[in-house]
Amino acid sequence: MADSRTPRSAEGLGSSSPAPAVTRAAAVLDALAEAPSGRLTLSDLSRELGIPKSSTSNLLLALEEARLITREGADFSLGRKLVELGAAYLSRLDEVQEFYKFCEQAPTLSGETVRIAMIDGDHIIYLARYEGHPAVRLTSNIGDKMPLSLSAVGKVLLAQLHDHDIEAMFPDDVELPVMTPKSLRSAAELKAQVAAIRKQGYALEDEESTLGVVCLAVPVPTHGAHGPSLGLSVTALKATFSEEQAALMVKELKELAHSLGNPMG
Repeated sequence: MADSRTPRSAEGLGSSSPAPAVTRAAAVLDALAEAPSGRLTLSDLSRELGIPKSSTSNLLLALEEARLITREGADFSLGRKLVELGAAYLSRLDEVQEFYKFCEQAPTLSGETVRIAMIDGDHIIYLARYEGHPAVRLTSNIGDKMPLSLSAVGKVLLAQLHDHDIEAMFPDDVELPVMTPKSLRSAAELKAQVAAIRKQGYALEDEESTLGVVCLAVPVPTHGAHGPSLGLSVTALKATFSEEQAALMVKELKELAHSLGNPMG
């Protein structure tokens, strides 16, 4: 069920927007994406947006007609049109195409699970995934989000930020999300890792998000002042992971990062 949040005004979400319907439509998609079951009812969404059921119903009909959502009985969920739009977006990112091409030819990475991700607030979102190691399937897929502190690529991208930005995002009293017994617990631990990452040039995530799985990551040089903050990561099984393997992985990740980024960066 959606949580019962207080509307932004008496008229509900989007009332102060120049295009309220668009704002509310985006909120519907966000709510469905965040729902644990992936499904919400008209009543759920009406409460989420803080607008009457009649207005919500009209909005849902329009989204359903556009194939952005689908309905099964009383439940609504995201529609397949969003997959088409996501694929169109990714197909226009030269970095994604080059990513797959490089991974297929790389001596070490071609046999591993490699991903490219972009920073999104205090999370990262995965843009592409090369599946070279079918045994590692417990990790995130394309479109999934992960807190910065729980992933190697999140931590390596965090290390590219200014200290005052990191402090604003992770003050000393903040509680970090926990997924395994090895997850970082405090902002102090995270900041200590950030300092180490800056010195060594790569990040390691050691069973912090998934037991039995380790991950290495490097940043991609930014395309100009307003380029996207991208990172590369490779996942391996803890049981077969070695320092020699890690060195080869980091070497190829850095070569890939250089090919994707600005050579002058």
